[in-house]
Amino acid sequence: MKRIAAFISVVFIVGMVFANGASDSGGKPLELIVAHNQTSLENPYAYAIIKFKEVAEAESGGKIKVVCHHGTMGENENELVEKLDMGALQFCVASPGFMAAIGVPEVNIFALPYLFDSFAHWEKCLDGEFGTALKDVVLKKTNNRYRIMGYWTASVRDYYGKKPIKKPADLKGMTIRTQNSQVQLNFWKGCGAIPTSVAWGELYQALQQGVVDSAENDYTNFMLKEHHKTPNGKYVCETHHDFTTRLFLTNGNFYDKLTPEQKKWIDKAAAAATAEDRKVTYGMFDSSKAKVIADGAIVTDFKDMDIAAFKAIAVPVQDKFAKDNDMTKYIDMVRSAK
Repeated sequence: MKRIAAFISVVFIVGMVFANGASDSGGKPLELIVAHNQTSLENPYAYAIIKFKEVAEAESGGKIKVVCHHGTMGENENELVEKLDMGALQFCVASPGFMAAIGVPEVNIFALPYLFDSFAHWEKCLDGEFGTALKDVVLKKTNNRYRIMGYWTASVRDYYGKKPIKKPADLKGMTIRTQNSQVQLNFWKGCGAIPTSVAWGELYQALQQGVVDSAENDYTNFMLKEHHKTPNGKYVCETHHDFTTRLFLTNGNFYDKLTPEQKKWIDKAAAAATAEDRKVTYGMFDSSKAKVIADGAIVTDFKDMDIAAFKAIAVPVQDKFAKDNDMTKYIDMVRSAK
């Protein structure tokens, strides 16, 4: 009975939102619910959706009202995309990976190591032909369920472990906690490391007790969890192997029912939110790195790493993925933008 009641409530919400979006009936503002899965208001996502609210409400002259949820509609991204699909919210932030499970394997391209060389290269690709092509693929293959309104980032991922590394050979025989993605696993195995699965919440203890030799993530994430203060996390080496992509999503069917004027306001707000996410994330890279160094971690700068050796292992992984998934033209778009 509870499930039936919940379903009826969601259907009612969807109907009201769609109707209001299409007609702006009764002079009431169109209410939009925007959510991300992080609870901290200092997270870049929080700054970004607040910016979305500010711009949408200002541009519409109050005809749009935005309600921001910071982890309060679910701390699991899968919960958020399900609610987006059902109409219980109108915008959310999510990692691309969930789409592979619903028939869009193309999004796995974002998991490829060394796909992008820098934030500038990442922006050039995502804001250009490559990003537009992926938006079209997602819209078509999800049958208009998910529409990408902007490409956000969770910064760039680096190695940290019990010893410093400069080249792939330095990883031989070392266990490394990494993302559960086949292309990532293939890359780290190619470096000679032993990829290991450890829950994020258990990683501090695993590094502290020597259960795992190393891990990889962005400065802000591992700094907040104090992984760099453990014996097996004190050496940070800027491999910069993954310039991450996150998706700012809406439901395509909801968007299509908006008036041209509403779309204009929302598009402008989404663009402003995307710019805010990037600005805050880039700033946090610098501040988090400074904090890690101040705490006593030993950092090997990107320019001192043998990145060419890492890329030599990554390129065959990229090529195999492209061949297996008919993604060569997309890989070529990225490479030609360098």
